[in-house]
Amino acid sequence: MRIRNRSLEGGWYPGDEEGVRAAVDEWERTLEADPDRTAGAGVAPHAGWYFSGRLAWDTLRRARTDAETVIVAGGHRPPGSAPLAAEEEAFRTPLGLVPADRELAEALGAYAPLEADRWADNTVEVLLPLVRLRFPEARVLWLRVPNDDSAENLGAAAARAAANLGRKTFFLASTDLTHYGPSYSFCPKGRGPEAQEWVRDVNDRGFLDALLALDSRDVIRRGNEDRAACSPGAAAAAIGFARALGFTNPKLCGYYTSRDVQASESFVGYGSVVFE
Repeated sequence: MRIRNRSLEGGWYPGDEEGVRAAVDEWERTLEADPDRTAGAGVAPHAGWYFSGRLAWDTLRRARTDAETVIVAGGHRPPGSAPLAAEEEAFRTPLGLVPADRELAEALGAYAPLEADRWADNTVEVLLPLVRLRFPEARVLWLRVPNDDSAENLGAAAARAAANLGRKTFFLASTDLTHYGPSYSFCPKGRGPEAQEWVRDVNDRGFLDALLALDSRDVIRRGNEDRAACSPGAAAAAIGFARALGFTNPKLCGYYTSRDVQASESFVGYGSVVFE
């Protein structure tokens, strides 16, 4: 069996089951009790758990309870590139091996040719332990989506492929929002409170509003032109998947920036959106 092993260093997420469960237990004390668990798709951040794990978990805890497969769609793919899928049969996590849904990958490939993802990337891996905890019996399809207008069609194709297989599926898109400050060579509003307000209330808010409007073109535009997201293609694919299966009631579950966790001139926005 081909297994994809962990590639991220220990600071990204815990290395053992006890650490994973302890982190989730801590987040649960701060999150809404008994949320609706009816979402067919969601968008979650992918920074290290110290910064954004709580929002990522809040997205997953709202997913439909009957999911047999979770498509985890990451990004960091430039416009015009091919969508990628992992070829391994399983993924190693601190909670054990997560089986891959190779059947769904092949079915999707009939609609949209997929190239092999042979590179280490945080956008999918960092979410896999949370998927395993939320859905201990589910399989995973590891995707990485280009940041262009083909993304919505890819998401819709994934919905058709899952429906044709009779596979109850949750689509989890992975993206962080604005990367601001000298570390990211992006300081259009200088530094200080004005910059923080612009990121929060203008750049990130505009991207989140586009998600809530189910406007995939604006999601792609804001991600690429306004630098409001690092993986807007994944988010646009979530819209295509949600539309195709009728999950068209979007909800903003939470938002903050890394400055709310640890003060720094360079900071990143994080948001959680689900489609119910």
